[in-house]
Amino acid sequence: MRIGGETNINHSKVGAVMEFLVLVLFLAVLAVAAATGVTADSRDSADWKPTDAGRRGPCRTC
Repeated sequence: MRIGGETNINHSKVGAVMEFLVLVLFLAVLAVAAATGVTADSRDSADWKPTDAGRRGPCRTC
């Protein structure tokens, strides 16, 4: 018989809160990195297709 100890429900709640906090911390680190310019666009100019009002037109070089 346990008296005054932690229960499995408490461990589950703590685990869920910690998982959420780690996710929020990860997203915050990404946001700070993006805001400070640490991140880089890995695409080169070959990835950019011409658009007409945001829609891709027919391939002109094909």
